[in-house]
Amino acid sequence: MKLVSWNVNGIRAAIKHGFKDVFKELDADIFCINETKLSAGQLDLNFPGYESYWNYAERKGYSGTAVFTKKKPLSVQNGIGIDEFDDEGRVITLEFDNFYVVACYTPNAKPKLERLDYRVKWDDAFRKYLLKLKAQKSVILCGDLNVAHEEIDLKNPSSNHHHGGFSNEERQDMTKLLDSGFIDTYRYFNPDQTGAYSWWSYRFGARKRNAGWRIDYFIVSDDLKDQLQEAAILSDVMGSDHCPVELKIKL
Repeated sequence: MKLVSWNVNGIRAAIKHGFKDVFKELDADIFCINETKLSAGQLDLNFPGYESYWNYAERKGYSGTAVFTKKKPLSVQNGIGIDEFDDEGRVITLEFDNFYVVACYTPNAKPKLERLDYRVKWDDAFRKYLLKLKAQKSVILCGDLNVAHEEIDLKNPSSNHHHGGFSNEERQDMTKLLDSGFIDTYRYFNPDQTGAYSWWSYRFGARKRNAGWRIDYFIVSDDLKDQLQEAAILSDVMGSDHCPVELKIKL
């Protein structure tokens, strides 16, 4: 099975920059998108052979997630069941026979960490949510998790230790998640790979210089370890300030 996740930084803008062609070319079994920046009724986007599911933020033009899947799920849940965290359209969970797919767009702590308290509360609640799922079935989590876990995961770690996405608190929370029985699939296959990033600022020619961050992930419950086949960062795909990430797994 092939899964793709992509922060499109606004689906309407991404469509203008070739999203539909990329979608068809990648031909994923499950394709998750983050940061749709869409409200209900603003766009009718369907692909033959796929079911589609959307979670919209209450605030217009903000956040939002969607999932396209060739196989119809047993059930679909928007959010994690906590009002404080469920008004920004950040999570969609699809249940299948033997596993869950969780598409997530994690809140940003902001450059000066003004939203760090909210982010830390989110991390704790979301980890507990994933562990509840894991107690029932295998879990595949994907999306823009808005954290570069280790220094190897961004170009300039020394100057970003107190910035959103690389604060001690956010990195520690990612460690807690992985230590609770989950695998960062890209690092599983590429433990020492440098220069592997999934997001680049639009400023200062960052993408051309590959001055980026790896903040988009496929993370799976550790019971799926032996079924992992490949994890990739599709850095040659344009159309957003992020690139897609991909997971191939035997399910």
